[in-house]
Amino acid sequence: MIDASPAPDPNRGLTPCPDCNEREVMIYPKFERLWHWSQAGSIMALMFTGLAMNGFHNLISFEMAVKIHTLVALALLLLWVFATFWLFTTGNYKVFLPRIFGLFQVARYYAYGVFKGEHHPYQKSLAQRLNPLQALAYSVLKTVVFPLVWGTGIIYLTYNFWETLPNAPFWLEVVANLHLAVAWFVAGFVILHIYLLTIGHSFFQGVRPMIRGTEKVALTPEQEAYLERHETWRLVD
Repeated sequence: MIDASPAPDPNRGLTPCPDCNEREVMIYPKFERLWHWSQAGSIMALMFTGLAMNGFHNLISFEMAVKIHTLVALALLLLWVFATFWLFTTGNYKVFLPRIFGLFQVARYYAYGVFKGEHHPYQKSLAQRLNPLQALAYSVLKTVVFPLVWGTGIIYLTYNFWETLPNAPFWLEVVANLHLAVAWFVAGFVILHIYLLTIGHSFFQGVRPMIRGTEKVALTPEQEAYLERHETWRLVD
């Protein structure tokens, strides 16, 4: 896929582009959608088995929960490796880079403006589909939260290899509690993510882009002309 857009302008989005035309465009390729839904399903399975392992329910046995939790976590880790490779080789990592400009306005909208019926202050573009708050949240998840939960999980899983170290039981408890704390943070993010999908539009409208891969974005005349000439398959309307 050739990116018809220039490098993301960090100041773009809060000031509506006067010359742009909003059109439905394919912006989420198949791999990104497969990655998203595989990750979502895996996190749900990890939450279910993690709750069973910690005694919150007994719908499955502890042994079965451990086995499923371990297999799903390793599969998700492998997916994360492929997704990271894809992000950097395609340049798609740029949309997740955090930026300060517009962060306050978007945060204010979700904290106050949405309840007053205000319009979302951010206009999505072909180069930058994530608003500043989304970019910040996803960058923290990908660079801090996910590495922490996977790192502590691997250290916990390989306890037999370091159990002879001094104070190993103490450090195992530290690692287990840190893993659990980060897991609860991920669970909180999932709940907040689902809640935000219902704000300003229906839940289906919020999920639709990750099902069909298309979304309305602002196109400059140059971008629109390029897509109409070279990538017509990306234009839906």
